[in-house]
Amino acid sequence: MKILFTFTQLTSFIAQDLNTLRKHFDVDGLVTRGVLAPLAILSKTLRADVTFTWFASVYSFFVVLIAKMAGKRSILIIGGADVARVPEMNYGMWLSPWKAVLVKYALRHASRVLAVDESLKQKAVTLAAYNGENIECVPTGFDPSLWVPAGPKEPFVLTVAKCEDLSKMKVKGLDVLFQCAWAMPSSRFVVIGIMPHLIEHAKRQAPSNVELVPLVEQHELLRYYQRAKVYCQPSYSEGFPNSVCEAMLCGCIPVGSNVGGIPTAMGEVGFLVPHGDVQELSNALQQALHSQGMLGDHARSYIAQNFTLERREQALVRIIREEPH
Repeated sequence: MKILFTFTQLTSFIAQDLNTLRKHFDVDGLVTRGVLAPLAILSKTLRADVTFTWFASVYSFFVVLIAKMAGKRSILIIGGADVARVPEMNYGMWLSPWKAVLVKYALRHASRVLAVDESLKQKAVTLAAYNGENIECVPTGFDPSLWVPAGPKEPFVLTVAKCEDLSKMKVKGLDVLFQCAWAMPSSRFVVIGIMPHLIEHAKRQAPSNVELVPLVEQHELLRYYQRAKVYCQPSYSEGFPNSVCEAMLCGCIPVGSNVGGIPTAMGEVGFLVPHGDVQELSNALQQALHSQGMLGDHARSYIAQNFTLERREQALVRIIREEPH
C-alpha cells in the first residue's frame, strides 16, 4: 500500500509518525508549501492509495479534494491550532472566512479525521457544523527511553512555548506566567521558545527571575526537562500538549491550565488551575516547587503507561488498512 504523507513543516512528532508508517507501508513524504503545492499534491495523490495529512489547512483542502475526486481514501490529523478560533487574541485560521470554508470542507470530507484529544473533536464538530462521525481520537505517543530523568531536580519552573508573534504568547499564557513570576520573586522561571524578535518585548513584561531562552535542539531541551522540578503549561488554548508529556516523562511535576488536552495529558498528577487566575496558578506553582515525595515519579509512570508509541502505531496502521466504507 502506498501512502502520500503531507505536512507543512517536519516537527519531531510529525517525523515520528512518518518513521512509524514507513515500517509498514511505502510512504512518500511531501512538504506542502507555496503556490505550486496543489500540482505536487495532484501528481502524488494519483499515485497513492491513501493520503495522510498532518494538520487541517488550506493545503489539506487540496489533498482531501483531490483524493475524493480520485476515489482515494484520505486521513487528516488535527492537532490544536487547526481547530482554534480565538478572536480576542487574534488567533486561529478560522478567523479567516475563506480559510474557514476550505478547512471546513477538509474536515467534513476526509475519510477519517484523527484528533489527538477529545477536546479537539468537539471543536471540529462545532466549527465545521457537522456530526463528526468520521472523527476518531488517537493521542500522540512518547518514547520513555528518550525522555528520561537524570539526577537531582533543581527548584525552578520550566515552560516551553514556541511563540512567533504576540498573539501566540498570549495563547500560550505567558502574560499570566510572567505575572506569577512577579508575585514569586524568590522563585526561578525558565521560558524556552520565544523567537528572537520578541525577546525584548518579553523582557519588558517579565521580571528578572525569568530566564528567556530561544528554541533549542532536542538534546538540549531534554537537559532542561531533566533539571526542572516543575513544568508549567498556562495556555489559554491548547491541543494535546507534547511538551507536558515529555516533561512528565523526565520527572517534572506538571502544573497547567484546565483547557484543551492539558487535563488529558496530566491525568490525576500535578495541579490543574483555571486559565488566567494568577493567584491560583501562583499557589499551584509554589505547592509543586515545595512538594516532597514521588509526584515526579508518578508523572513519568502515567505518561509511560497511557501514551505509548506502540498504541499510536497500532491505531494508525489499523485505520490505514481498514476497508473503505
